Amino acid sequence: MELRPYSPADRGLCLAVFDSNAPGFFDPGLRREFEEFLERQDGSYFVMEHESAIVGCGGYAIEREKAIARLVWGMVRADSHRLGLGRYLLLFRLREITKAGGIRMVHLDAPQHSAPFYEKQGFKVIGIAKNERVEMVMKLAVCP
Repeated sequence: MELRPYSPADRGLCLAVFDSNAPGFFDPGLRREFEEFLERQDGSYFVMEHESAIVGCGGYAIEREKAIARLVWGMVRADSHRLGLGRYLLLFRLREITKAGGIRMVHLDAPQHSAPFYEKQGFKVIGIAKNERVEMVMKLAVCP
C-alpha cells in the first residue's frame, strides 16, 4: 500500500475510481465537478496504490484562519470496499492534517451512504447539505 501525491497523469484512473462509485455513492452529475477539482488542484490530494493499481484517492484543504481542515473527494474503488482501504486513506489524511499543526476541527461533506463509515471513525453529523449530502465534523484538538 502506498499513498503518494496526485499528479495529472493519475487523472483518468481517479475518474475511474469515481465512476466505480456512481451512482451508488456519488451522483454521476458530480463527475464534472470532480474533473474540475482535479484540474485546479486546490489543497493536498493523494492517490492510493495497492497491488500496482490506483484503488483510491482523497485529500484535504486547510483554512488556517478558521483552524479547520476539510476532507475532499475521498473514495476507494467500488471493488475494493470493505478491505480497510477507506479507513487507511482517512487515517493518512488525518495524520497529514495533524502534522500541519494548528487545526482544531476537520469538516467533511459526505455522500449519505458514506456517513455511517465516518461516524464509526469518530465524525459527528451536524446537518444535511445540498443533494442529501451529510455535513460532519471531528475535533482534532481537545484543549484550546
